[in-house]
Amino acid sequence: MTDSFDIPSFIQKWRSASGGEKQNSALFLLELTDALGVPRPQPASHDNRDNSYIYERAVRSEEGGGKTSARWIDLYKRGCFVCEVKKIDARKTLKSFDVAMLAAKEQADRYIRSIPSSEGRPPFLMVVDVGNVIALYSEFSRTGGTYVEFPHPSSYRIKLDDLAIPEIADRLRQVWLDPLSLNPATRAAKVTREIATTLAQLAKSLEAAGHNAGGVAQFLMRCLFTMFSEDVGLLPKGKFTNL
Repeated sequence: MTDSFDIPSFIQKWRSASGGEKQNSALFLLELTDALGVPRPQPASHDNRDNSYIYERAVRSEEGGGKTSARWIDLYKRGCFVCEVKKIDARKTLKSFDVAMLAAKEQADRYIRSIPSSEGRPPFLMVVDVGNVIALYSEFSRTGGTYVEFPHPSSYRIKLDDLAIPEIADRLRQVWLDPLSLNPATRAAKVTREIATTLAQLAKSLEAAGHNAGGVAQFLMRCLFTMFSEDVGLLPKGKFTNL
């Protein structure tokens, strides 16, 4: 790991990148890992069992009639992601840009389905437009389902300047280091456990102060419902919280 290439300098350098996909893709990914502070890819070997985190990971795709052909994943990290890198013409319209990004996503999905089942499907699929956008897709069941926009259709594309936002940089960092921690089901279960613990402690403290258990339970339920009402806009924002 290295911190010799920080995120602000990475953004500044790549904002004006104008070279093609072949010239820039490997360098962009290498410097992205440095900026995020995650390990760099490893040297490749002849045995794919050892190629758990490499550039240009080879896979065999079915061509019909029993024939297969070799394809290469731009960047692969076993158990984490498959990454397809493009350099899309900046002159494209928004619609044609979307079409190009979708085609790259479908290409990466085909590569994922060509990975030996013994390695398992990665939870993330990434599409990178060098110097412009990183699009994230997830499939946490890892059972052959469809990769969908992560974390949400309105926020799955990370623009280059967005990397300066700590929350977004950390999200991308976890795709490298601990992708399953980003599973909403896992996070919801963790938050639920934390809330249940907090409420139990609060209830005990109120009962210890002399309030009966039934009254405490009713009070807390009303508080939760009122906070929910505030969150979804049934009450003016901050009205109950400030009270």
